[in-house]
Amino acid sequence: MSANGRSSQAKLAILGLANLHLTTTSNQFVMAKNVAEVFVETLIAAGVKRVYGVAGDSLNALTEAVRRHDAIAWIPVRHEEAAAFAAGADAHLTGTIAVCAGSCGPGNLHLINGLFDCHRSRVPVLAIAAQIPSQEIGSGFFQETHPEQLFKDCSHFCELISHASQIPRILGIALRTALAKRGVAVIVMPGDIALCECSSAPLSLGILDVASIERPADSALGQAAGMLNHAQKVTILGGAGCEGAHADLLAMAGRLKAPIVHALRGKEFIEYDNPYDVGMTGLIGFSSGYHAMMNCDVLLVLGSDFPYQQFYPKEAKIIQVDRRGEQIGRRTRVDLGLIGTVKDTLAALEPLLQEKTQRTHLDACVDHYQKARKELDELAVGEPGHTPIHPQYVARVLDEVAADDAVFICDVGTPTIWAARYLHMNGRRRLLGSFTHGSMAASVPQAIGSQMAFPGRQVITLSGDGGLAMLLGDILTLPQLKLPVKMVVFNNNSLGFVELEMKAAGLVPFGTDLVNPDFAKLANAAGILGVRVEKPEELRPALTRALQHDGPALVDVIVNRQELSMPPSLSAEQALGFGLYMVKAVLSGRGDEVIDLMKTNLFR
Repeated sequence: MSANGRSSQAKLAILGLANLHLTTTSNQFVMAKNVAEVFVETLIAAGVKRVYGVAGDSLNALTEAVRRHDAIAWIPVRHEEAAAFAAGADAHLTGTIAVCAGSCGPGNLHLINGLFDCHRSRVPVLAIAAQIPSQEIGSGFFQETHPEQLFKDCSHFCELISHASQIPRILGIALRTALAKRGVAVIVMPGDIALCECSSAPLSLGILDVASIERPADSALGQAAGMLNHAQKVTILGGAGCEGAHADLLAMAGRLKAPIVHALRGKEFIEYDNPYDVGMTGLIGFSSGYHAMMNCDVLLVLGSDFPYQQFYPKEAKIIQVDRRGEQIGRRTRVDLGLIGTVKDTLAALEPLLQEKTQRTHLDACVDHYQKARKELDELAVGEPGHTPIHPQYVARVLDEVAADDAVFICDVGTPTIWAARYLHMNGRRRLLGSFTHGSMAASVPQAIGSQMAFPGRQVITLSGDGGLAMLLGDILTLPQLKLPVKMVVFNNNSLGFVELEMKAAGLVPFGTDLVNPDFAKLANAAGILGVRVEKPEELRPALTRALQHDGPALVDVIVNRQELSMPPSLSAEQALGFGLYMVKAVLSGRGDEVIDLMKTNLFR
C-alpha cells in the first residue's frame, strides 16, 4: 500500500470507520459491501419497501445501508412494539413481506408482543433482532439476551447469524418461510457481523407469489357432497380464509339455501352484497348468527378458527375446510375435514351438489337477522342534549361519514364490539385489529403501517382511552411522518370491557378507573388536530371536520361508561353474575353506579 493509502486508512481508523473495508486501486477508494449492504439489497430484491423500527447502535450498519438506498425507507417509530404492529398491518393490507427491527436486548424484546400478533394473524413479517458483539455472547454482557430462544414461540423461523457467509442464504430462507407459511421469521444479527465484509451477491427469492391451487381429493369432496345433499338445514360459518372467495361463497350458499354466519376476521370479506348474511356469532356477535348455527343439521365451516366452543352446535354434523390441516377439529368435533383453500375447495365442490329448493331455514335466519339488526340500530341513537353519548352512536355516525374505501382499525375491548356491529363493509373497506392475539394498544401502530402502505386512503382508528394511552407515545409518529391518520377515542375513563367482564362474574369492578387528560388538548400540543365531543349534536360535525383535515386528527368522544354489550346468548352464570354484582355494588356504597347502569340499558 502506498504512503497515501496508509495515511488515509489511519485517519479512518481514528474516526472509527476502518470497518467499512476500503480497498485502493491507483489511490482511488472502492468500498466493499458489508453484510448489512447485502442484507438490505436482498430485502429490496424481495420487494420490501419499508423497515419499521427504533434506531440503536447495534443496528447502525443496517440503518446506514437503508439510508444509502432510495428503494427502501427506514420508518422511525417511538416504540419497537409499535414497529411490529405497523409492519403487520402493512403486510396484512399489501400481502407482501414487511420488516421491523429492534436493537440488542430491550430493543428487540419490545418487538415480541407485536410479533405475536403478526404471527397469529398470519401475515408475512421479517423481524431483525440485533445482537450484542458476537465475541461477547455468553458472557453476560451489557444488554445480552438470546433472541433465537425468546422469539421461537412467535415465529416459523428464528436463526442467529454468526458468520458473514451465511448472508444472503439464511436471509432468503427466512423470507421464503415468512411468505410460504404466512407468519413471522426472525434474523438475529450481532452488530459486528453486520459490519463484516461480504463477498456474496444478493439472491432472488424466486417465490414472490406463493398462491397455488389447494383442494381436497375427489373422494373427500364426494363424501362432503353426500352429507350436504342429504341435509335439510345447512348453515355456513366463514372466517378470514374466505378472502378472495366472495363469489364462490355466495354461489355455494345459493345452491344450499344456507345462511352465512361470519366470524369477526371474516367480516370484511363476507358481509357485503350478501343476501345470505345473518351476522356474527360469538361474544360480540348477533343473536341471529348464534341461532343460525345452533338450529342447523350440518354446519359448513370455511376458513375459520373461531375459538369459542360454546357457540358451536352440539348435535349438527360439522364439515370444516381449512388449508392448514392441523387446525381442523381443534375447536369442536368435526365429522369431515377438508384440507384446501376455501376458494379452490368450493369451486370443486359446488358441481357435486344438488340445488336445494326448500329455503325455510334460510328465510327464518334472515328474518331473525333483520330483527336483530333493527334492535341494534335502535340502540345507536344520539338525542340532542342527551349525555353521555352512546358509543354505538359514535360507531354508526363514523360509518356514515367515512370513505367508501376507508381502512378501519379497532382496538380490543368495546371499540371492537361497536366496530363489529356498526361498521359496514362493502368490498373496498378494510377492517383490521388484534383479533386473534387480543392485544391492547394496537390500533395507532397498525394505522402507521396502513397509512405508509396506502398514503392516499383514509385510515381511521377506533380506540378506547386505555388502549390509546398504553402506547400513547406513537401518536407523535403521525405528525413526524406526516401521516393523516384519524383517531376516534371512546373515552369513558375506564377499562370498559374489563369492567363488563368483572360484572358478568359477579364482581364489583376494581382497578379499572382511568384518570385521563383532555386527549384533544394533548393532540393539539403534539401538532395533531384535536377535537373534544361531549354532546351528541357535536359528533357528526367533529368527525366530518377531522376526516376532511389535511393531516392527523384526534376526536375525543366522552361516551357512556355504563353501556352494556350483551352476548347473543346469556348464560345462567352470567345472569347470576350481573345480579351478584348489583347487590355487591349497592352494599359497598356504589348504588348510583347500578342506577346509571339500569337507566342506560333498561329504560331506553
